[in-house]
Amino acid sequence: MAIFLALKNQVGRLFMNDSIADMITRIRNGQRAYLPKVMSPYSKFRESVLQVLKDEGYIDSYEIASVRSGIKEVSIKLKYDKLGNPVIQEIKKVSKPGKRSYSGISTMHPVYNNLGISIVSTSSGVMTDRDAREKGIGGEVICKVF
Repeated sequence: MAIFLALKNQVGRLFMNDSIADMITRIRNGQRAYLPKVMSPYSKFRESVLQVLKDEGYIDSYEIASVRSGIKEVSIKLKYDKLGNPVIQEIKKVSKPGKRSYSGISTMHPVYNNLGISIVSTSSGVMTDRDAREKGIGGEVICKVF
């Protein structure tokens, strides 16, 4: 039997079990289709993940916009290299609602010999695996980006 990942309520809003996985999929699909930007529902957690992606140079920018009846969305401007290839070669969700993935300092390994990053949610906020190792804190590994 299929598990429904999204339900619609009477107002027409969409509820998701894993909003970060939805945003990651939108980014991945947008880059595969060579779109200049993608839209995703807004949340503070999504914004903090997008800020890490922007700081690390994986996306150009993001902008929070209010659309129809005060519902916020975020517009994510995707980044491509000089040849038109997507900057993000691979983006994969690690921690899932059914199986959370936590990592301490000793088990937090570099992604592709530090060519990629892991985005980690820590008690000090959302940051890269490098920043978490420097600060000596572990946390939930949200996704890996290369």
